Amino acid sequence: MRIAIVNHYSGSSLLGMGYRHFYMAKELQALGHDVFIVASRYSHLRIVQPEQTRSSWSDHCGIPHLWLAGCSYPGNGIKRLLNMFGFSGDLWRNAPAIARERRPDMVLASSPHPLSVYGAARLADVAGARFVFEIRDLWPLSLVELGSLTFRNPVIRVLDHAEAYGCRRADKVVSLLPCVHDYMTQRGVHQSRWVHIPNGVLPSEWERPWSAIPIAMSASLARLRDKGFHIVGYAGAHGVPNELDTLLDAAALLRSEKIAIVLVGSGSEKLRLQQRAMVERLGNVHFFDPVRKNQIPALLQWFDVAYIGWHRQPLYRFGIAPNKLMDYMMAGRPVLHAVDAGNDSVRDANCGITVPPKDPGAVASGLRRLMALSEEERTGLGNRGRDFVVQNHSYPLLAQRLLSACGQGVL
Repeated sequence: MRIAIVNHYSGSSLLGMGYRHFYMAKELQALGHDVFIVASRYSHLRIVQPEQTRSSWSDHCGIPHLWLAGCSYPGNGIKRLLNMFGFSGDLWRNAPAIARERRPDMVLASSPHPLSVYGAARLADVAGARFVFEIRDLWPLSLVELGSLTFRNPVIRVLDHAEAYGCRRADKVVSLLPCVHDYMTQRGVHQSRWVHIPNGVLPSEWERPWSAIPIAMSASLARLRDKGFHIVGYAGAHGVPNELDTLLDAAALLRSEKIAIVLVGSGSEKLRLQQRAMVERLGNVHFFDPVRKNQIPALLQWFDVAYIGWHRQPLYRFGIAPNKLMDYMMAGRPVLHAVDAGNDSVRDANCGITVPPKDPGAVASGLRRLMALSEEERTGLGNRGRDFVVQNHSYPLLAQRLLSACGQGVL
């Protein structure tokens, strides 16, 4: 079967985020299918951009890619909006030619934003292919509930129309979030027409030997261990959604204890957090630069407990799908999860402790409970987390689930 994957922000192991459809394409290829990816020439998520300066095909990491229009942009201003419309328009114009040249049997359109759904549906129509619409975020509900926009805003209306169109037009709708039954019903999608396919991991990336972290970082972490500190680690973006202030609040409550808080990553909030830790003299908080994706397994082995926290947000009633949580669990780390959401993999896997969000006292208490466990008990928690991810979130299984949901058997 010939499969087209349309994802504006698709990345790869060489380019950086996002990885989902790169890994999915690799697994579909391994199952005997011909796969190509349509993506933009520029994405803010990538570390490196493809070299193409105009719309063109290339073989990238063994997967044919069509790189379409996409101007560079800083932040979330007007140029990012132009990038979104530019890619979506280029896809619409090129859809007939892609259909004639590649003749896909299935078109999967992902929605990091939903505007490309029109061109992807046109590609499916011209090719006579099955059309699969993947909802990553809930558009435009996420912008309305997380921001100050209303449904009267013109941009919100455009995004709403695009997602509604995708839901109506699709032969099958894929949701990354698990608790969207009512939402799908409101969109007119019967339960038989949608499937939950979560974020995943590639188990082979977690096989030893791992790429080592920088020498200076490993030396600093080793010094903490030598001084008898347990290490509570966070690895990921330092942005507003990541709610790291609660972790610093908990660090203040743990000043006198042998617990070191280690934050690895970058983001818009990092400098402020560093300044706050300095002003408040939080000597138990340590910041490090981000590491490469292939160094994550080695980094996480230094963590006695891994932390992830969230804001208290009604939108999370539909569920959450954090990649970093999958990494924590795949690394076999017990997890302290500060969340109130429609789903909770930590609780499902019994691989750590879940506490309410934005509650420093609960976070500090949860960390004390985990550190009070024996090393053997913490290892048991971590092993349950790893087993849960392998059994439910590995890309080989997710690729087969996609094919089964779309009525296509494995070749």
